[in-house]
Amino acid sequence: MKIIRRLSIILISIIIIGFIYTGYKIRGNVQQVIKYEDQVAAAAEANGIAEYKELILAIIYTESKGRSADLMQSSESVYGQQAVIDDPQESIEYGVKFLAESIQKNKEAGNDLWTAVQAYNFGLEYIRFVQERGGKNTVALSEEYSKEFLSPLLGNSDGETYPYYRFQSVFHNGGFLYKNGGNMFYADIVKMNQQFIQWFS
Repeated sequence: MKIIRRLSIILISIIIIGFIYTGYKIRGNVQQVIKYEDQVAAAAEANGIAEYKELILAIIYTESKGRSADLMQSSESVYGQQAVIDDPQESIEYGVKFLAESIQKNKEAGNDLWTAVQAYNFGLEYIRFVQERGGKNTVALSEEYSKEFLSPLLGNSDGETYPYYRFQSVFHNGGFLYKNGGNMFYADIVKMNQQFIQWFS
């Protein structure tokens, strides 16, 4: 019994330390991201989505944690390839402009906001896809789009997957994404990171 009790104490201690370390890391990431708060606010205002400043910060957290020049990973939507933009301000301007377009098209379609957020990762065609299927983003819909439409479009006709171990993915499918299929958990991850922004900023 003493051994079991000691092992239990050790296990509980490891879990507590893990939570503390994770919280410390998250807080550090949030502090890094909110360094760009003023630039984000200005870009959001310029594009008519001032009320989404916190969402934009959550996208930055998701895309780069504020630790690369292309904060919002805008290169792909602007230039069709990764790692082209090397100026944080340029990344914010293009990223916010694209998000604003996604939000506007999404409102016109009558979908929920998280469809627009998922479309930031998938592309704007996803908005119509969701509109035709009830107007609300779900992981099931985003998985269908990733597997059946986006992956084949970009060359993955065999449904090839690769490991992706995040909280959302592990509980949904054991931890994988479809090759060339974007991130079907993107909206949920941004939602979680927006909560982190609220807690730690």
